[in-house]
Amino acid sequence: MLRNFTKGRDLIRPAMTRFATSYLTLACLNEHKGALMTMFSSKEWKDSKFSSTWDGKQVENNVLDDDLWKNIITCLQAAAPLIKVLQLVDSYEKSAMGFIYEAMDCAKQKIKQNFNNVKNSYEPILKIIDERWEAQLHRSLHGAAYYVNPHFHYNSSLKNDYHVKEGLYKCLSRLILDEDTKSTIHRQLVDFSLARGMFGFNSAKANKDQMAPADW
Repeated sequence: MLRNFTKGRDLIRPAMTRFATSYLTLACLNEHKGALMTMFSSKEWKDSKFSSTWDGKQVENNVLDDDLWKNIITCLQAAAPLIKVLQLVDSYEKSAMGFIYEAMDCAKQKIKQNFNNVKNSYEPILKIIDERWEAQLHRSLHGAAYYVNPHFHYNSSLKNDYHVKEGLYKCLSRLILDEDTKSTIHRQLVDFSLARGMFGFNSAKANKDQMAPADW
């Protein structure tokens, strides 16, 4: 019966991760909102054996409840920017390490926009994201990779980000034990920040946004 109303389309779309599958399923439900509401109001449904069961009545009540669709929209507005971050992490085309920091910042800004910058609407969502980020994803290595990524390094907001610099120096302290090598790296970082020496070559400047950071 369902496929008659959705023109053969399934509501569940498998994806690489459980999170993405849930998002795609919600998106599909929202896409077929009209068809689903029509089905549960139809004579075909009323005459079916499922309409009189407890489960059937629960599903019918949920589908015909406006709050369900409002909540689906809220979930989609919150999840869509995060799906893009997930796609970046799962991509085989380029290393995500130097891009995750920026991607998360962009995702949070997009979520704010999706909720029309109404603080009471987006703040609980960003709080959950920040808690997960700090507990599971935020690592010094992400900050270090972001700092040395030429795609973003010359952005003034990055240079004033204490946590990014802290991540860089924590990594250096852990990975480099020789003091002479540390001094050499520090001097090179100054050249990098000021676009001096090889970092100031026209070819280097022209390709900083075109090439993968490791290749650059």
